[in-house]
Amino acid sequence: MRFHILTLFPEMVLGCLNTSILGRAADRGILEVNAVNIRDYTLDKHKKVDDYPYGGGAGMLMQAQPIFDAWQAVRKKSGSGRSMRVIYVTPQGKVFDQQMAREFAKEEELCFLCGHYEGVDERVLEEIVTDFISIGDYVLTGGELPAAVMIDAIARMVPGVLKNEESGEVESFRENLLEYPQYTRPEVWMGRPVPRVLLSGDHAKVDAWRRERSVERTKERRPDLYERYDLSGRAMEYLKRDKVLHMDMIEDIRNGQARVIAVRKDGVILQDTVSKVYMVTAENPDAGERLLSLADPNAEVFTCHQKFLAESIARRFSKKDCSECFQVAYTKKVPLPEPEGVSVRVIGEEYTDLVHSLYPLIEKRERVREILRDGIVYGAFLQKESGARELVGFIGTHEEGAMGLLHVLEPYRRLGIAEKLESFLINRLLEQGRTPYAQIFTDNAASLKLQEKLGLRIAGRKIYWIS
Repeated sequence: MRFHILTLFPEMVLGCLNTSILGRAADRGILEVNAVNIRDYTLDKHKKVDDYPYGGGAGMLMQAQPIFDAWQAVRKKSGSGRSMRVIYVTPQGKVFDQQMAREFAKEEELCFLCGHYEGVDERVLEEIVTDFISIGDYVLTGGELPAAVMIDAIARMVPGVLKNEESGEVESFRENLLEYPQYTRPEVWMGRPVPRVLLSGDHAKVDAWRRERSVERTKERRPDLYERYDLSGRAMEYLKRDKVLHMDMIEDIRNGQARVIAVRKDGVILQDTVSKVYMVTAENPDAGERLLSLADPNAEVFTCHQKFLAESIARRFSKKDCSECFQVAYTKKVPLPEPEGVSVRVIGEEYTDLVHSLYPLIEKRERVREILRDGIVYGAFLQKESGARELVGFIGTHEEGAMGLLHVLEPYRRLGIAEKLESFLINRLLEQGRTPYAQIFTDNAASLKLQEKLGLRIAGRKIYWIS
């Protein structure tokens, strides 16, 4: 992943981003940090980049021309041919959080614009900026430190940056909880012993203790987060009554993607913050109507877990398309055997046309390209006699977290390729601390048979996609 920083002080960002974990990731070619000095693009012989504001006022403003030319140089150097998100670091923007870090980490390139003085000429902001982001309600002398903070948080989410892939997710803010207290040697320091449970060797007790401490710490130090956790916790309590049926909603909450809208004694409604899909479950039509009244009237896609909800959604939101699926989930903690005889790896945008032609459920080519760009699709390759490797199938995850996109090219079917692809993906999701799940069309007997063979549990009732 490449980060471009438009700045007047390159040394401020390079000094902290080229060391430690991020520095090692850069050495391995996983990250690239490119600091662009805006002064190099001014037309002023004295390298001046600021001027007095029209209308008067204290301080100076950064001029549009040097910033725009610096941005143009970045675009030219990129050569990707795609639009790049440009983040202007400003107290006037949305407050940066972990969900934003996850979202930005899906990009191949990001550009940060760091302001100084009294700000930046509004016209260049209108021309190039896509996101206005803040790290808090206070003022700093420039945007370099906030940019470095955000780049650090984003880079940690890029696959391969952290040695332990799970560590980027199990730390603070997972499920809206702060991290539990940590201890290392010696066992007693200044009269303070390590809690005995951590020395017991009983992993179940250790996990329970850590969970309790996380909840306590969040309630004490971040009551705002605790309120969100409490709502999510009550939702989880309801959803776990039928765990496999509700695995999509459960995982959405666990992965920090859910905006839990309401929890009743007879139902739950939430929205996936990435795909914007509404997910709802209810015990009866009356509860369903009350929950659906909280959804955006212009919502495009819903997933529900009862037939009466599907009918209500179609009527209330004027939807015509409804797909029936069985939810399946791999609830074991033991990984499956790694596939043999086939090479599986992430496939990128160069396969857009092929995937689009073979997977008709995604109508728009641009959407296929975005999915491939996100690095969430794996391809299976077989070696030909010539030594070249040929793509024979692919699988991936949807935005809301479900496994899907499974397709095997016609000449290679009945060779176990689908089983190998799904086994590979299940193991990768387990490594991330996730519960692998999928939604299978009710008439897809072959896929349902594959799920049973791999040990996935099948929900006893259907779920419905309405759009």
